[in-house]
Amino acid sequence: MTAPLHSRITGTGSHLPPRRLSNDDMTAMLAARGIETSDAWIVERTGIRARHFAADGINASDLALQAARHALEAAGRTAADLDLIIVATSTPDMVFPSTAAILQHKLGVAGCAAFDLQAVCSGFVYALSVADAMVRAGSARCALVVGAEVFSRILDFNDRTTCVLFGDGAGAVVLEASETPGILASDLHADGRHVGILCVPGTVSGGQVLGDPLLKMDGQAVFKLAVGVLESAARAVLAKAGRTEEDIDWLIPHQANIRIMNGTAKKLKLPSDKLVVTVDEHGNTSAASVPLALDVAVRSGRVQRGDTVLLEGVGGGFTWGAVLLDF
Repeated sequence: MTAPLHSRITGTGSHLPPRRLSNDDMTAMLAARGIETSDAWIVERTGIRARHFAADGINASDLALQAARHALEAAGRTAADLDLIIVATSTPDMVFPSTAAILQHKLGVAGCAAFDLQAVCSGFVYALSVADAMVRAGSARCALVVGAEVFSRILDFNDRTTCVLFGDGAGAVVLEASETPGILASDLHADGRHVGILCVPGTVSGGQVLGDPLLKMDGQAVFKLAVGVLESAARAVLAKAGRTEEDIDWLIPHQANIRIMNGTAKKLKLPSDKLVVTVDEHGNTSAASVPLALDVAVRSGRVQRGDTVLLEGVGGGFTWGAVLLDF
């Protein structure tokens, strides 16, 4: 009898553009526009101290390429081994083709399936779940799953409540078929009734931008929804996997706001030293935030083989989800 097919993460990688902007840098930038803010104001409300912005001409696929190379190297694979590429992004290089197809070309390969997935800040969790399902179905054996964003391109720098929150970056994992379970369970949801609380309400038509192409967010509404849905998704994947909160070695949530992250950990009765935090240095990198944080935790020696890791995302749509895995 053939052993059941599972998927495991065999390598992680990430990339941040070189330009780092501290809160003081953002304060000076906004002051030039006549807008007041401060390091203390930003840190108190979000936990963010810095973020990275991509240079002009650098696109999501460029950040994804660097993260992908690091992940492939860590997995002991080359791009030629890939039979699936999924890129989670809300800031693609073009309307079409997909950023995944562009990334495939930059990796120097052709032929494997490649597509983008759009679930905003939940994008990587969604993409990892899709890749896992495809591996378990036998449609792929070696997948590259990337979250890549250049959110600096869609920020309204006249709105201090949003422009200080976001940054650019990319994170990636190599997911491979395995006889040993890696991805244990996933739980994905969306509620389109809340489209308006976090969105970029613009589109392209007839060669012009219709609507507003800059990010809009109702921070309080997002906060109220986020903690509750993240707890419910976490409990759902634990139940599906037959695990409990005590089995979680590391919680890696979407890096949006330290208060949301701490609130989620508290509801799961997890100590702060089991919470992976990168929001202080990365800001909110949307679909890139979870794989970025995972790679930081792996390369720092915190997340090790055999650890049970809970990944969670929540974002515009309103979307949310969780993945429980044995690393």
